[in-house]
Amino acid sequence: MKILVDAMGGDNAPEEIIKGAVDAASEVDATIVLVGNAKVIKNCLDKLPKRDNIKVKHASEVITNDEIPTKAIKAKKDSSMVVGLNMIKEKEGDVFISAGSTGALLTGALLNVGRIKGISRPAICPTLPSQKGPFVIVDAGANTNCRPDYLLQFAHMGNIYCKNVLGIKKPRVGLLNIGTEVEKGNDLTKAAYELLKKQSFNFIGNIEGRDLMTGNVDVVVCDGFTGNVMLKTIEGFGLAVFGILKESLTKNIFRTAGALMIKPALKEIKKKMDYTEYGGALLLGIDGGIIKCHGTSKAKEIKSAILQAYEFEKTNTIENIKEAIK
Repeated sequence: MKILVDAMGGDNAPEEIIKGAVDAASEVDATIVLVGNAKVIKNCLDKLPKRDNIKVKHASEVITNDEIPTKAIKAKKDSSMVVGLNMIKEKEGDVFISAGSTGALLTGALLNVGRIKGISRPAICPTLPSQKGPFVIVDAGANTNCRPDYLLQFAHMGNIYCKNVLGIKKPRVGLLNIGTEVEKGNDLTKAAYELLKKQSFNFIGNIEGRDLMTGNVDVVVCDGFTGNVMLKTIEGFGLAVFGILKESLTKNIFRTAGALMIKPALKEIKKKMDYTEYGGALLLGIDGGIIKCHGTSKAKEIKSAILQAYEFEKTNTIENIKEAIK
């Protein structure tokens, strides 16, 4: 198995990206290929523990966030992102991970790698923590305008991903809506509901936003506009809560003393609710493994993404999606 990592993509590249790859290398039975400027990568590797399963693929260019995605993908043929995507297309790698431009990665995945036959639109699928365990959102930003059959495909892909990678035997698939009643929603959700209720997977009906963090659903199906707003809201809320806690618990010496007593519990909560533990967001529906990490990713998230990529490929998730769509 070959896991490709865009060493030059992201705000903290290349140092944090390379460190994450090195940290993960001892935990996966796979070759990790760092794609990017070979000289820069090797300089970083010289400062880190040696790993025999780390390799380097030279790419002389970098696509930045301020470039127009389509133009950048077509113009920068020797960028770390395009080289990595082409390696996936040519079956020279199994999964490609990048913290670079989301727009460029999605555009490149479509143009260079292509969709699974029968999939109308690929979807961004992040994994998030809840009170009872992880859940996935499909779609979280790839498709702002959707048809009911797109949501049906999102549900199938999310169901398979949860089974294969998250190990949930019978994922609960829910349609995000403004109420749980069948008659609630707009034309899209009403039509999608009629399609989803006829499927063999475990469709639990309409769900509301409050069901997500309590752990009442495993696969949240929605259009990309709604999913992206929801994703950013959850991330922002989590950061705000921990910021308020830190401020409140350090206001005076008495609170600080009390905080020390509950420090183990706070660490446990933080770990449980830390989305970086789950890696990046998969581009489901592309005929190759593509994982998008946050632009601000550090070594920990890159390591998690590599472990996620390993499970994704090991469980033949793409082949299972192809079979389900067929």
